[in-house]
Amino acid sequence: MGAAMRRIQAGNALTAFGIGFTVPFLYIYVAQVRGLGSMAATSAFVAFAVSALVALPLTGRVIDRRGPVPVVIGAAVAASAGALSLGLSTGIVPILLSALALGAGQAVMQPALATMIVWCSTPATRTRAFALQFFMQNLGLGIGGLIGGQIVDESRPASFTLLFGIEAVMFLVLAGVILTVRMPHAPSIKDAVPRDASQTGGSAWKRLLEHKAMVKLLVLGFVIFFACYGQFESGLAAFGTEAAGISPSTLGFALAANTGAIVVAQFVVLKLVEKRRRSRVIALVGLIWTVAWIIAGFSGLGHGSAMMAAAAFITTYALFGIGEAMLSPTLAPLVADLAPEGSVGQYNSAFALVKQMALALGPLGVPLGAGVPMLYIGVFVTVSLGIAWLALRLGKQLSAVQDKPSLLGSRVVAQGAKAGSEVGEPVGA
Repeated sequence: MGAAMRRIQAGNALTAFGIGFTVPFLYIYVAQVRGLGSMAATSAFVAFAVSALVALPLTGRVIDRRGPVPVVIGAAVAASAGALSLGLSTGIVPILLSALALGAGQAVMQPALATMIVWCSTPATRTRAFALQFFMQNLGLGIGGLIGGQIVDESRPASFTLLFGIEAVMFLVLAGVILTVRMPHAPSIKDAVPRDASQTGGSAWKRLLEHKAMVKLLVLGFVIFFACYGQFESGLAAFGTEAAGISPSTLGFALAANTGAIVVAQFVVLKLVEKRRRSRVIALVGLIWTVAWIIAGFSGLGHGSAMMAAAAFITTYALFGIGEAMLSPTLAPLVADLAPEGSVGQYNSAFALVKQMALALGPLGVPLGAGVPMLYIGVFVTVSLGIAWLALRLGKQLSAVQDKPSLLGSRVVAQGAKAGSEVGEPVGA
């Protein structure tokens, strides 16, 4: 791993550490500490995603034209301002405005950092580079959540202000680290603009939407993010605190269990995933998450002790972590494999956009999680089974090498789009 990649991964980890201080506690902060209620908390989560929906459609083209470095720096500064403001806000309007800035900054960072990893890796190292990124992100996220859970005190709003302040500082650290990165190549604006006229202007989105495999991957990605991250930060937290009686500190331990599962499983899973069809790996994740939601349902039944409920809730997060470890070397490299030359930023931004759309709708689970908990569990058991079905359908749209990169000696096909029909040719049954 080169110096540029090491700095990118370190910046990712430190930023995740800061985010971990606030992610598990945002619902509690808005709804209970600031006394604004569950609907205000839901609105804050929606604001995160809505801001991203506005910013991301333009982000990909900027990345491909200007390069990812200035995009990361600008997004980090915006996110830092949003985090600090959120920790100081007491009313619904300033909280929503802060969430808009924080959400946009975090969302724009994702495709820009992913593009930096693509530029700093080779087809042979890209799968492991994305797996390492995910590993470092979750390590930072888990440690931050664990420490934050010990600092946070619902009776002291200042403790939440401290958490958001730490998050703001970490975003600025990311900007500083990225400023020191020397990219392997930094194309000029002229070189960065695709020469293929069909990839310029508004037709870039049209070209992407005509790419059947990518469209199916976007649909699958939406469902995955809706069933996992969209619930981590809203509906599942509401279910745990309202239906299962989980304390804020237990939420921190659950996030730590999620990270622990990733830390233990990531590179063991990587060796298995590299030799398997990506579509079948994703389908298996859907089945694992089905079990996770069933266990979460047990924690809310109220038939056992508080300790049993907490153990079941923590187990749910751990099972989600195993699934995430399987997805990290699968989804992001597949997006890069499907992207035509000069459109990596566009494809990464599109994938980040569907994630934010899922996060925008994810908070709709809050009223169900808090008010109709067993219906909430039933819905997401069904959604998780849907992930398995969609993954198998996607597999039929991928070429043999896209679905199973080990066929080319563990090389992913970054140049796949150049091969035309060879890459687009489905595997078949």
